[in-house]
Amino acid sequence: MELNSSSIHDVIHPTAAFSQTRSSPRQAPARGTSWLQSQLNPKNRIDSLDPPLNPLWRIDGCTGLGTQYYVLPLFVGDIPPMRFDVFIPEEAAADPLLRELLDLNAAFHTKDAAAVRRLGISSHVLRTLQAWTVERGEHHGTSVAAMYTNLPFGSRIIFENLDMDIRKIKITIAPTYYVEKQLLALARLEKSLGVAPELLPEAIDISRLSIVQQLHDSVCVVRFHTSPAASVGGSRKQADGKLWILKALTSGTKYLYAELRNLLRMEPHPHVISRPEYLVTKYCRFGGKTAVVGFILPYHTGGSLRDALPLLRIQGRLTLQTRLKWATQLSSAMLHVRESGRIFYPDLRLDNIVLTAAGDAIMVDFEQRGVWCEFAAPEVNALEYVRILASDGPIDGDGDGDGDTQETCIPREAREHFAAILHRLLPGWEALQDAEEYSLPLPHGHASYNIPWLCLDETEQEAAEVFMLGRVLWCIFEGQSAPQRAAVWQSYCREPDIEFPEFRSTPPALRSLIDRCTRGRRQPLSSLVTRQGSKLVLRRRQQQQKHREGDGSPEEVVEAARAWWRREVAVAEEYLEMREERKRRGQWVGNYFGRPTLKEVLCELDQFAQEMGNSDLVGKH
Repeated sequence: MELNSSSIHDVIHPTAAFSQTRSSPRQAPARGTSWLQSQLNPKNRIDSLDPPLNPLWRIDGCTGLGTQYYVLPLFVGDIPPMRFDVFIPEEAAADPLLRELLDLNAAFHTKDAAAVRRLGISSHVLRTLQAWTVERGEHHGTSVAAMYTNLPFGSRIIFENLDMDIRKIKITIAPTYYVEKQLLALARLEKSLGVAPELLPEAIDISRLSIVQQLHDSVCVVRFHTSPAASVGGSRKQADGKLWILKALTSGTKYLYAELRNLLRMEPHPHVISRPEYLVTKYCRFGGKTAVVGFILPYHTGGSLRDALPLLRIQGRLTLQTRLKWATQLSSAMLHVRESGRIFYPDLRLDNIVLTAAGDAIMVDFEQRGVWCEFAAPEVNALEYVRILASDGPIDGDGDGDGDTQETCIPREAREHFAAILHRLLPGWEALQDAEEYSLPLPHGHASYNIPWLCLDETEQEAAEVFMLGRVLWCIFEGQSAPQRAAVWQSYCREPDIEFPEFRSTPPALRSLIDRCTRGRRQPLSSLVTRQGSKLVLRRRQQQQKHREGDGSPEEVVEAARAWWRREVAVAEEYLEMREERKRRGQWVGNYFGRPTLKEVLCELDQFAQEMGNSDLVGKH
């Protein structure tokens, strides 16, 4: 089964349990079936998928399931980090043959910049932008530079269609005034965030920054091309030439301000990302305000733990002392966030742990959005399944390309059933989910936008954090990039060669700790349906017939996922019903699965370090 947006609803999300009858998923046509579809037919050929000579643009990566590409013009000198990405609407990429030729199914899960640049779609985008630039003439460089000065932050370069012939692709520029409308004004920021004015960092205009590289959807590397002192008097520090991280969002801006508030209010810790050094502002013509578009953080050059672990293991340089150091540093940071920050941390995964130049672990990303179900605790998953099912409805681009999205919805009575459950657990949840702009107080006085985690009490939250920590500890001690291989959402440079909870390199004493941290774990969907290349296949057939491709028809994959999700949704409902009943009786114990606390995890790691003779690690986290 091809991996595309329809597979989310029919296989990957719990909506698969209730998916309606729909036409068979589109597949690439069999080659040679007819002259109309043959690659020998000139109309079915792409002129070239080689990158352009002397390219005028660069691609730094993609997101949005292969529909959004980070592009930077190379011909206009320094540009501010205004985030003008290329967007390819789902309906523009519906043709199966074109999807195959341009590797669009691979773009769904490919996030590594080098791998993205090798995809056919990247060359096609660059060649299209090259032709568009040249066609607009010699003054185009001036007009592109003006774009980065005059348009709203996060404006979009939209490919309205895809075609074999790049000259037939229509490009439009879409100003995102709605994003600037959501941005908070600098003059009211302290009130908007509810923080003391002395906690706010110095503000600099976005024009003082030059983008170096877009790393992820919300994170780019920047440098100051003019000292902050040039924009505000008496700057506390000179930053010329130094690389920094700019955190900024072009959608879901409420999460940006939630993270900013969390970082400003949290006490410093050596293994938690520091408070922002600067606020980054931009004057918005819409509304006439100077708004905060993001904030500046230190740039840690060691990369993510996700990439470092398998590389060091393969090179034979992943020592037990190093693994133990990272485990204790991370556990100490988690405990600090809970005890000092007084917030929950639902985003624990290897991507959100970076390494300093000295090789120490630093936790980042405090938006509090949460991780996907294959990383999260089962009690969090139960609530997230209910939220997804209660929220399912017609969504643009969720159809099969004919404009009719209604068939992708689960039955109304099912949505209403799960919405009623969520209303009991978290009254007013819809206001949190629908909110586009950050404002205090948050709807119904909540402290976050994460609905499943807000349904949990503090004891349950800590137990869920310990579960995620256990999974990450497994990755650290086994030297793996993820708990499961062939993740649907993201492929890795170095895929895991074993899967959780199998042990190979973890010391026996720590195997017991990891096992206790992850009590209550369930078999994930990937144990049945997995990604093979850019297709979803049945794992049992993949194991039995290793030399055959396309294991399981699309209909078989969908049916297997439907049966699995029906069981999981039923288990989730039973758990939540039991939890509600015990709460009514006053018999509920928040740590239902009996996991250790964060403090107990750290103590066990310290004790293991002492027994191994690594006393220099004990208490120095």
